[in-house]
Amino acid sequence: MLRFSQKGSKIVFMAASISPFKSGNQLSRGSILIWRIVQAAVWAVGATILFCLLFFPSVGLLLFWNILIPVAPALLVVAIGVWRNVCPLATTILLPRHLGLSKKKKLSTAQLGKLNLIGVIALYSIVPLRHAIFNNDGTATAALIISMAIIGISLGFIYEWKSAWCSGLCPIHPVEKLYGQNTLTSLPNAHCGECMKCVTPCPDSTPNITPKSSTKTIWHELSGLLIIGGLPGFIWGWFHVPDETHIMTVAAFLNVYTLPLAGFATTLLIYWLLSKIIQAKYERRLIGFFAAAGVSCYYWYRIPSLFGFGNFGTDGLLVNLRNVLPEWSIPAITIATALFFFYLLVGRRQNNKSWVIRPPYASKKATLKNKLSA
Repeated sequence: MLRFSQKGSKIVFMAASISPFKSGNQLSRGSILIWRIVQAAVWAVGATILFCLLFFPSVGLLLFWNILIPVAPALLVVAIGVWRNVCPLATTILLPRHLGLSKKKKLSTAQLGKLNLIGVIALYSIVPLRHAIFNNDGTATAALIISMAIIGISLGFIYEWKSAWCSGLCPIHPVEKLYGQNTLTSLPNAHCGECMKCVTPCPDSTPNITPKSSTKTIWHELSGLLIIGGLPGFIWGWFHVPDETHIMTVAAFLNVYTLPLAGFATTLLIYWLLSKIIQAKYERRLIGFFAAAGVSCYYWYRIPSLFGFGNFGTDGLLVNLRNVLPEWSIPAITIATALFFFYLLVGRRQNNKSWVIRPPYASKKATLKNKLSA
């Protein structure tokens, strides 16, 4: 539609575009349908990868560890709302809520803080096992994914919306809060039709959220400290450990943890010292620096390994371009990538955007009904 009005000698044109929202940031039926189709498509891709991990492990391992996972960190930095809307695991664990089967209970602040801390510990515990087990064992990787889905969907039957898994126990969530602190764009919330205030602050709807945005309990403080300070060194150490296909002793098994945890402890100490020295007004910049260091370190090593220039032969190989690309091209790409992330997370001004747009708050009547049913 195009409307116009005449005011003096000026004609003012007003274009009334078709909004994807009905009112108060609530999605229209058409937009919801589109998001459901996208979610179903991404879920189907995830299910296909899981199927391949079980029955065609070489293909499944390639698709999961060398295609899907390498894309994820960049997506979390640039447009984390996309991932929060279409993550296939989230789509699965939110089915009880969408189908009206959830008890819709709310977590206490302390409970949520403990779940966040457990998620951080799980991240640092599971990732080194890629070298020992998951990078070379499709069945084990599938079992890991299925186990997380079972835990997540069990929590979904009890707790409200994304509170227990997506914003609580999920091992990826701490990284989401670290990397997604200055997202380029906000998207509609394709899961929550109304805001039930199940998490405070809501990671999806709080602008420029960081792991330190909520320090209500010691559990929140610890999880924030461990993920901000420890992640860059942990990533550095992880990339200096080769994949092990025949681990025969406990010592060999523990070796996959040695360098990642040493790097973790080093950068954690540096961050802790700097956080005590710098002024409070520079805290966000410091967090952004460590976030950029983490994601830049990841791609500094991951890009070469994807294309045959890695430290350990075929570990993490997607396609071998060693005889195709000139030697200087890989350092040029990794340097450009690092500069890009440091600009986004450190140099660029904060844009006051959240990952997704908060839907309208639930009415008091609906909130009371949920409390009574809980």
